[in-house]
Amino acid sequence: MGASRSSGTTDALGPDEEPDEPDRADGQGGPGGPDGQGACSVPLDSGAGSGADSGAELLAALLDGMDAALCAFDAGGTVTHWNREAERILGWSAQEAVGRTGFAGWAVRRADAHEVQGRLMAAMDAPGRQVHEFALLRKDGSRVLVRTQSARVLGAGGKPAGVYCAFSEVHAQIDLERAIALSEALLEDVSWGVVLVDVDLRPTVVNAYAARALGGSRTGLLGRPLGELVVQGVEELEAALAHVLAEGAPGAPAEFWVTLRTAEGERRRCWRSGFLRLASPLTEEPVPLGVGWMFRDVTAKKLAQQEADRLRFRTGQLHRAARTVSECEDPMEAATSLLDFALAGFADHVLLDLMKGERLVRTAATPADAPGPCLLVAGGSIPVRYGPGHPALQAVERTGSVRTSAGAGAGAGGPEGAAAWAAERRWPRDAAHALSTVLRSRGRTLGVLTFLRAANRAAFERPDTAYAETVAARVAGAVDLARAVRAGE
Repeated sequence: MGASRSSGTTDALGPDEEPDEPDRADGQGGPGGPDGQGACSVPLDSGAGSGADSGAELLAALLDGMDAALCAFDAGGTVTHWNREAERILGWSAQEAVGRTGFAGWAVRRADAHEVQGRLMAAMDAPGRQVHEFALLRKDGSRVLVRTQSARVLGAGGKPAGVYCAFSEVHAQIDLERAIALSEALLEDVSWGVVLVDVDLRPTVVNAYAARALGGSRTGLLGRPLGELVVQGVEELEAALAHVLAEGAPGAPAEFWVTLRTAEGERRRCWRSGFLRLASPLTEEPVPLGVGWMFRDVTAKKLAQQEADRLRFRTGQLHRAARTVSECEDPMEAATSLLDFALAGFADHVLLDLMKGERLVRTAATPADAPGPCLLVAGGSIPVRYGPGHPALQAVERTGSVRTSAGAGAGAGGPEGAAAWAAERRWPRDAAHALSTVLRSRGRTLGVLTFLRAANRAAFERPDTAYAETVAARVAGAVDLARAVRAGE
């Protein structure tokens, strides 16, 4: 035990000296006279001189700088230390507290004093810390519930020489425990990802969900640049993190489409993200510690939403096409009008090749060098020089649909390779993805409908095939009607 704060000074008593008033319980001050000077109950080495005074002042400064309230008792139960936080909570100053015997009559009701003192001093006989909750009295007479941690203090001979007690208001302690419990829960396996990013935008803490989403382990991801984990979309993500560091958190969640590099290949994911700027609570001015990034993988939901929007749009296009086609006198004009509606948002080019004997003849097409409407080819009697294995010929042979892309071609390599791939198949040079589907009506094959996309668009997928086949069925009906009309004439 040592000296405590007392009006900014601390007196050291020699081993044979005693304070003028050994016990004051009237609330007028501690030992050492009416002014409260000389707050020390355990003898210090009187030979230390100014060094002892400096050490006592350092101890008093350390105690006053603590965030927790602290008091200490000697073996007889006399208060020897009382820091500024204890004064803030209870209102009793160090001059009023140091030197009193126990809490009876001033910091605890007399009816509770014996039990409280007994439980506190019991720490002298037990190793480790003892945790209790007490109702203490403030100087204004109000009561406050505190949680205490007490432990014994051993003297020079290894024998218990007293007890120190750190305490805080229960509600403040509970708030702290809740904050700690919340942070620990967030960093466990919850249903969203939590990543703490430092000011260099590198992960410092990653929970289990985020580790799975990023394709690594919780420890293996720490300190690595995000660019090593995210192939595409990392610029937007890092820009958002940098903005939060500089300006603070945005008002609403943001969605980021990213492409991840995994052992199974690249995966495209959509993350709905929220951000919090982290600042140190131990400084007067907010000092950024990094960013708390929380996200959920909403890829399945976004894809379903996109598919619903796409289906709604395509259904609307087919409805408008049907109304337009019903006003066309020429069935072939109806077929090309239908293809114009089908192209919107679906493909860049469309080719209509009809059967003439055993050969396919180009009948209608969109311009090869620029966007435009689908128009009938002048003459319409020149067979298309498709080579063996051409997707259009495969669609006729299979009586179904065929999807292909330039990346699947043997000679495809960059823009030049894609252009050569398209030219070899008698398609516009910017074509990189193709979907050919057969035209069938009344059990007969009438021709092939081919939709083409440029390289800046995604390849055709199964939902696209279903839409193309729906369009092909309507076009086949119009073509069949045109042939029947010509035969009747």
